[in-house]
Amino acid sequence: MEVVRRSDDAHGLAVLPRRWVIERTFAWLLRSRRLVHDYERRPETGEAVIWWSMATLMSRRLAA
Repeated sequence: MEVVRRSDDAHGLAVLPRRWVIERTFAWLLRSRRLVHDYERRPETGEAVIWWSMATLMSRRLAA
């Protein structure tokens, strides 16, 4: 992972490279209602819910 910083002379909205990929993935994950809020107490449980959500998304795409 690489942190992309804005330049000091930039004003307003600036498109950052490949940022849309992360934003799109977060949008896909937030389709699962359980991931909208942080209900999980253990990181392993949260990770399992993310895996479940992405598996559901991919299986729906393969079935279509």
